[in-house]
Amino acid sequence: MSLKIENGSFYYKRGVTIFEDINFEADAGEIVAILGPNGAGKTTMLRCITGMLKWKNGRSLLDGEDIVGMKAKNIWSKMAYVPQAKSVSSAYSALEMVLLGRSSHLNVFEAPKQADVDKALEVMEFLGIPHLAEKKCSEVSGGELQMILIAKALASDPQILILDEPESNLDFKNQLIVLDAMSNLAAAGMTCIFNTHYPAHALQRAQKSLILSRGGSYVFGDTPAVVTEENIRNAFGVEAIIGEIETPGNILKNVVPLNITPETASISAGQMAAGHTADTTPHGDKRCIASITIIAGDNAISDKINEILHKYSELLIGRMGMPHRKAGVYIINITLDGQQSKIEELSHQLNILPDVSVKTTFAKGDFEIE
Repeated sequence: MSLKIENGSFYYKRGVTIFEDINFEADAGEIVAILGPNGAGKTTMLRCITGMLKWKNGRSLLDGEDIVGMKAKNIWSKMAYVPQAKSVSSAYSALEMVLLGRSSHLNVFEAPKQADVDKALEVMEFLGIPHLAEKKCSEVSGGELQMILIAKALASDPQILILDEPESNLDFKNQLIVLDAMSNLAAAGMTCIFNTHYPAHALQRAQKSLILSRGGSYVFGDTPAVVTEENIRNAFGVEAIIGEIETPGNILKNVVPLNITPETASISAGQMAAGHTADTTPHGDKRCIASITIIAGDNAISDKINEILHKYSELLIGRMGMPHRKAGVYIINITLDGQQSKIEELSHQLNILPDVSVKTTFAKGDFEIE
């Protein structure tokens, strides 16, 4: 299922715009990250997207249908929203809270069936929190409550999952559980949209990103073209370096903030608003020869790999694949000729797939695009 925002604008007080003329789209199987400084309106945008707040102008479309004309039950049977976790005084147990996620599948006075309980337990197991089932929500930590709310959303079997800073209150382990869950859900065809304060999480997980600045200006597009040092400086007012960390299985990008830029260096609404969509062909882009090695341990992901390679077929000049049956893995080596930015874009799309190892090597030497 696709979610499309057309010309979205919102303000609480007339004349004080939070954001204006927002346009972006998330397709089935995609993860979209929304980043921006505090006060830029990220949470407000999610509430507008879901219809909890009404756009002042613009609309949200589910598979082309305006949600304004849809019944609430139909909306929430297709879409789930996870707010930022806050302490609660609820007497519900964690299992009872997760069961509330099944309400969109039940009639008004219908009690949950055993199948609903089984689904709730299944998603709690998926997120690694079955031990919380009998705990009261008022007695768990903020991080545990966040995981319970995510489980509640997943219990509804949504086609679109929207999360508001899902990893902010979590330790490293639980951050990875949530990020891995999003990656696996997207690989299975779910659309995932999440607000985050971590640009590195966008670079490591999201196909597309939107950076929102105070005053409503934004830039949207493929993550490698959006989450750049320049855009981080413009939106957040900090100098940052984007570097690469090579692990045994992948090359991961990380973002390190260095120092605060002068206030005068912050971008104005007009600067970032011009164009809206990230430029995917940077100035000075070079023609490169490169190779990518892909090792996949799950045959179920092979269709997704082939789908991505097909989209970039104009870059491929050679491909060889072979199974290593004893090890249960499939190895693909591809050779490419094309713009460096497009090869890096392809590498990113492959690198964010779950349970896939990807290494990209560029040949030495410069090759000017003819």
